[in-house]
Amino acid sequence: MPNTSRVDEILIALRRVMRAVDLHSRSLVQTHGLTGPQALILKAITDKPLIAGVLAERVSLSQATVTDILNRLEQRGLIKRVRSEEDRRRVIVEATAAGKALLATSPPLLQERFAKRFEELADWEQSTLLASLQRIAAMMDAEDLDAAPLLSIGSVRASPEALKNVLGPEEDPPP
Repeated sequence: MPNTSRVDEILIALRRVMRAVDLHSRSLVQTHGLTGPQALILKAITDKPLIAGVLAERVSLSQATVTDILNRLEQRGLIKRVRSEEDRRRVIVEATAAGKALLATSPPLLQERFAKRFEELADWEQSTLLASLQRIAAMMDAEDLDAAPLLSIGSVRASPEALKNVLGPEEDPPP
């Protein structure tokens, strides 16, 4: 790249990563009506129903956030909640046939593609990338920010109004 410093090259690379996440998130919302966190939760319960608390741990999101996402998925008929017969305090979450069908047609989540490619790297290369990204997070005063292993834009508890702000006024957010 002519006339660019290493700082510029790093900032350009970071911007490309952010842009890739943005484009993938928008595409998922527009084509399938799912946010990244909704797809992640639906995927986690597709093969095996889970207790809500276990689901929150598995997807590395807070219980409150998962509850909010489950409410939205349930309103759309993509999941159902059933009280455990053994312990009535526990709620088991499972994907409905509609949820499974929607997930089957949705593209892989961006972090799934990343994870597959990352796992193909040598150990030393994985360690180098991890150390570099942790250093970048620290340089941006972001090392203490709470973050789930999810590549998605916006809040994981995005309201329809927030989605409209992300998508733009001419595009309707999913129900």
